[in-house]
Amino acid sequence: MKRAQIFIVSLFLSATPLFGPGTIQAAEEAAFTRTEDVVYGRKHGMALTMDVFTPKEHANGAAVVWMVSGGWFSSHDAINSAMVQEFLNSGYTVFAVVHGSQPKFTIPEVVADVNRAVRFIRFHANDYKIDPDRIGVTGASAGGHLSLMLGTAGDAGDPKAKDPIDRVSSRVQAVACFFPPTDFLNYGKPGENALGRGILQGFKAPFDFNEQDPDKKIFRAINDESKILEIGRKISPVNHVSADDPPTLIFHGDADQLVPIQQAELIIDKLKAAGVESKLVVKKGASHGWPDLLKDLSIIADWFDEHLKPKK
Repeated sequence: MKRAQIFIVSLFLSATPLFGPGTIQAAEEAAFTRTEDVVYGRKHGMALTMDVFTPKEHANGAAVVWMVSGGWFSSHDAINSAMVQEFLNSGYTVFAVVHGSQPKFTIPEVVADVNRAVRFIRFHANDYKIDPDRIGVTGASAGGHLSLMLGTAGDAGDPKAKDPIDRVSSRVQAVACFFPPTDFLNYGKPGENALGRGILQGFKAPFDFNEQDPDKKIFRAINDESKILEIGRKISPVNHVSADDPPTLIFHGDADQLVPIQQAELIIDKLKAAGVESKLVVKKGASHGWPDLLKDLSIIADWFDEHLKPKK
């Protein structure tokens, strides 16, 4: 399983082989400016950062938030303009979000980070010349999971929060992602627990949940199985689906051994049952990624074009 962990991190946190040059060519690539290391939050003495890509011409006033995440590991070095160029060509301002990374931080903490990122973007919408009600999110694998957590469990913010950014909504208006985990307690088949176990045993660190002792200000490992299962339910997007979720597009290979296609099928079925516009694109014979994956970004851009239109 160690090999699988190295494989997925290398796929989605490096430019090769899936995101390498030459896999996609636009008729005309839009020029852009890149602002690096924008601090969207702080925790435990560290800064949370994002890079902002702004098209120099023909900006459409909408935003795409890219979850820079593979195996819930996130690195600034993984931000590759090849992943954002298609969106820039379509006029989107792109926010490449780097979150607190495993093995130091767990999935609940990572989910909090990406919610903070969307709140920050919305709070500063005027500064970035975007419409705060036209935000889409995308990512692959763990980044897809985080995209769906924003789509299904993003919230309105805390009106009593001391920080004005935390009073702002983290909801998004469209989701499009690749091969996301969606139900860690029914992983590949009913009742299969993948909270750092089974297929995902090579990813134990992001599932080593802990809680803070408010008096002693220390963190304690959570060993109570009932608490672990409850957290597992909370970090599974399938359990947050509701009728007001945004339109959702998922790409998934039917030969994926790391994130079974059953994960995409589960949430798509639930979204459709709730009346949410949703679509699953099955890549026949594809595993956890495919060589021409970048070409599918044009389909995602079209999805965002359709669902992030200006309100009349």
